Amino acid sequence: MAIVTLLTDSGTSDHYVAAIKAKILGINPGLTLVDISHQIAACDIAHGAFVLRSVFRDFPVGTVHLVGVDATGNRDDLFIALQMEDHFFVGVDNGLLGLISEKTPQQVVQLNSVNPIKTTFPEKDVFAPAAAKLASNVAITTLGKPLTNFKKMTDRHVKANKRLIAGHVIRVDHFGNLITNIPKEVFDVLSAGKMFTVQFGGEKFRRIHKSYFDAEPGDCVLIFNSMGFLEIGMYKGNASELLGLKYDSPVNILFDET
Repeated sequence: MAIVTLLTDSGTSDHYVAAIKAKILGINPGLTLVDISHQIAACDIAHGAFVLRSVFRDFPVGTVHLVGVDATGNRDDLFIALQMEDHFFVGVDNGLLGLISEKTPQQVVQLNSVNPIKTTFPEKDVFAPAAAKLASNVAITTLGKPLTNFKKMTDRHVKANKRLIAGHVIRVDHFGNLITNIPKEVFDVLSAGKMFTVQFGGEKFRRIHKSYFDAEPGDCVLIFNSMGFLEIGMYKGNASELLGLKYDSPVNILFDET
């Protein structure tokens, strides 16, 4: 059964999400709708990109992802649909979709380019019909004129050498855990046979845990999470509040010279 996911900054206290779903189901009531999140901070492209990047590959190939974060975009931003990694994405070309994958998109088209409508609610009036059609096996090429590119924003990358991995916090999650952009595969290569020190917010640690249960309640936990990134948490506590760290805070791993 075809799946359409929804990721928005609309919240759940108003009618917006229900209206988007109603529009989709009005076109094809047989579609399966899955909420990724509607609690993205308003117009927070980085937050939306992180959430979508973290989960879209867990859905079956061919899934359609409707993205309504900062949906009106900037003055000259286009509404687009694209196919990438055999998934489909519908949204505004405000940079978010350019942050979810390093892969080159298979196809990109401009939506609302023929007999364009003016709307203050593009998630319902533009994105929902396009998502419903894609999920109903309508070819993406029929939805609008092809585009040769779309906005690719530069995400933060780690700096790594034999003495140092320099990273940053890229997300503070609902539990106050600090998710960094330091990947496990880079750490595994550079740490082989070496002692190391993880530094952040004036703290220093020389151990990475296997699980949260390796620590006592209130203790700091360093762990590589299910996405393969270094995560700093506080067992039964809020690491962000207690450590004073936030989005973009630096996190470094120093390796002892041998």
